[in-house]
Amino acid sequence: MPSGTVRTNAARLPRLHAEMAIEPTPQEEWTAFLSGTHPHLQDKSPLRFIPSSPRCKLCSAPFGRPGAFVLRRYGFTPWEKNPKICGRCFTGFETAAKMCPTAADDGEVRGGEVELSMLFADIRGSSKLARQMPTLEFTRLMNRFYKVSKDVLFEADAIIEKFVGDEVVALFLPLMTGPGHARRAIESAEALLVATGHAEGEPWVPLGAGVHTGAAFVGIVGTKGSSDFTALGDPVNIAAHLASNAGAGEILVSDATAAAAAMARDDLERRHVSLKGHPLDALVLRVGASVKDESVG
Repeated sequence: MPSGTVRTNAARLPRLHAEMAIEPTPQEEWTAFLSGTHPHLQDKSPLRFIPSSPRCKLCSAPFGRPGAFVLRRYGFTPWEKNPKICGRCFTGFETAAKMCPTAADDGEVRGGEVELSMLFADIRGSSKLARQMPTLEFTRLMNRFYKVSKDVLFEADAIIEKFVGDEVVALFLPLMTGPGHARRAIESAEALLVATGHAEGEPWVPLGAGVHTGAAFVGIVGTKGSSDFTALGDPVNIAAHLASNAGAGEILVSDATAAAAAMARDDLERRHVSLKGHPLDALVLRVGASVKDESVG
């Protein structure tokens, strides 16, 4: 590490533990980090003085030259899941969490339980499209979908968990969005439908989406050398199920998300879906209908 650069999360850890009433577990450290409440997130990073912008939203590491030329070899490069932050912020925090005094009791935990909002969006009838279109043309369509999805979701501070075939999965964490993650997820789903042409009535790709808010495990899972940053738990399954039941141009929003986003619901269609015997009601949004806020007026 070059001299004069920011102290690592690990270096700050003894001070952070002193600020807490009890010794935190790695999971508690992760939960505070992902929730945006961890003490070190309030520290002003010396990296902010190194030119130039754009910068990591969390540690202020420069992604522009000349600073990036030096720092990128140490992992301060845009993270592929959201280029507004650097991958070093997550790998560094994983190292710090392992240094907790209680890490020996929970050493395999590389994440924590946090309330977040999840967006699943997939192309409706993609199998039929694949049969009807030449392979190269279908590939170009999918690449266009991936690019547009990235542009919309990165702009909204989402973390793209993955692309799976004809589907994109995005996580809206308080760490990135603040407490308004539910509304941000709904607005992003609407923006995706607009970007794919549904507002004009003739989409260049038919898209349906589902949005759900709940507490899930978020972190790094898998073995060394084959791991990924992801979300696990029943709320993830619910979000995926909502998307699978949405028609082209529709966004199915769970009651939990609607409540968290303070959405007015009286004039919206309700749809009942079932997830393996687990009853679930959802609100149906369509592009062109604005999201009203009950907390205003």
